[in-house]
Amino acid sequence: RFRILVVGRANAGKTTILQRVCNTTDKPEIFNGKGEKVDATVVQGSTTRGYHNIEDELVFKSNPRFVFHDSCGFEAGSREEFDVIKKFVMDRAKTTKLDKRIHAIWYCIPLSDRHRMVMAAEEKFFGECDTGHVPVIVLLTKTDSLALHAFLELSEKGMSVDDAVKGAAEVECRNLNKYLVMVRGWLDKLQFPPHDYLSLTGMNKEDAECTPLLTCTANALSEEGLQQLLISSQQSNLELCMEFAITQ
Repeated sequence: RFRILVVGRANAGKTTILQRVCNTTDKPEIFNGKGEKVDATVVQGSTTRGYHNIEDELVFKSNPRFVFHDSCGFEAGSREEFDVIKKFVMDRAKTTKLDKRIHAIWYCIPLSDRHRMVMAAEEKFFGECDTGHVPVIVLLTKTDSLALHAFLELSEKGMSVDDAVKGAAEVECRNLNKYLVMVRGWLDKLQFPPHDYLSLTGMNKEDAECTPLLTCTANALSEEGLQQLLISSQQSNLELCMEFAITQ
């Protein structure tokens, strides 16, 4: 199974992304490190706030070929929290137990927090956490918040409502590219920068397009076998299969 660690602060839209990748609106089943199913009602109060054991495996019935680990709402200011994540990455990136090894890391940064896109948490992770051969992809999430901002920006310039609505998409795209460049500029200077960056749009829609995310992840993998493992986990995605020439 393809195993992914999802890192990011609470409310970064992590669960929504995983649901879209697995083509479901259901909540994941949770298994502990021993493979035992965890009673969701016991941890629901904590999982809704983004906090649970990073060793827990999140698996969706719609696509059990993916195994996800959540970073427990990685926030700024907690050395203990960072040390837990760092140890997990070190252990799972180098383990000889192939079924426990992580293959990729998605680091989510929400644009709904544009005033604090890169905080101490990001500086710690990319400044101190050597993930080795496991690629880290930064995902700009909750980009939909830019749409209203773009509309207001044009309205304040005196545009009519209709014209502002028509022009908002272009402004939104321009601003999104600007934030992507800013984040890249900040993180690329650190000791262990991300392998790649990607902005995700429309993730709040059930039919959101996940091919760019999966393609980006596949391209970041250094081993062809891992690429095939990822693509085989998404056999229903014909566009992805054709791009990497993987047949069923």
